[in-house]
Amino acid sequence: MNAIETKGLCKTYDDFKLDSIDLVLPSGCIMGLVGENGAGKSTTMELIMNTVKSDAGQVTVLGTDNKSSDFRKLKEEIGVVLDEAYFPLVLNAKDVNIVMKNTYGNWDENCFYDYLGKFSLPIKKQFKDFSRGMKMKLAIAVALSHNSKLLILDEATSGLDPMVRDEILDIFNDFTRDETHSVLLSSHIVSDLEKICDYIAFIHKGKLVFCEEKDRLLDKYGVVRLSKADFDVIPRSAVKGKKVTDYGVEALVIRDAVSGAIAIERASIEDIILYIAKEDK
Repeated sequence: MNAIETKGLCKTYDDFKLDSIDLVLPSGCIMGLVGENGAGKSTTMELIMNTVKSDAGQVTVLGTDNKSSDFRKLKEEIGVVLDEAYFPLVLNAKDVNIVMKNTYGNWDENCFYDYLGKFSLPIKKQFKDFSRGMKMKLAIAVALSHNSKLLILDEATSGLDPMVRDEILDIFNDFTRDETHSVLLSSHIVSDLEKICDYIAFIHKGKLVFCEEKDRLLDKYGVVRLSKADFDVIPRSAVKGKKVTDYGVEALVIRDAVSGAIAIERASIEDIILYIAKEDK
């Protein structure tokens, strides 16, 4: 069973259109959702959770149509973390536990306190006195403590220092060791996504550019750095983005479409996204 499937998902606003988004996130995997500000990442997540009504298309989450009556109950198995944690400022972690115990039927108090210990979070300190990193850790601890099978994380690691981000990414990796668990994670920190994701989905100007296995993307594309004369030998169909400088041409190419005599460097996921996005301007 796939954790998430979207087919032909569309949403139109006055100044923006999310156009026919087709995503498949298999169970047991982590998908990174990338794109510029305003590309449609948050809108896609809202449509998946049915907090915003789509204009067209279908969404299935953990095998359930997100517009069906069963989806409301299924939300117990979905942990959601946004780019800000929205707990009342006067509450402490102990208070949050009480609130969540009365919110989720499958709340696991022992699991929650285990995560508080793992994240070194204070129990009695008020939320208003938490650092940003502490706030996000608390939100993630909540998301992981009601037997979630799916995590939907919208910029949950943005603004955190590298050590805290690395700690949280390890938690997500551990979470998906269970093959029934999956993660959809949006982030502007593409290096984080390259580190932990199995799939990368790139949304650009409201359109899905690709949704592919990360390893296939890394195998498919490479970067060449050539003089303008040498670059002219490469078939135009092999070039997916380029940057012309006084010293020559740097380009993203499809490896299999380029002569073996030309040196091709490894392309990172960030290279792939940036070259393709710039070519589309």
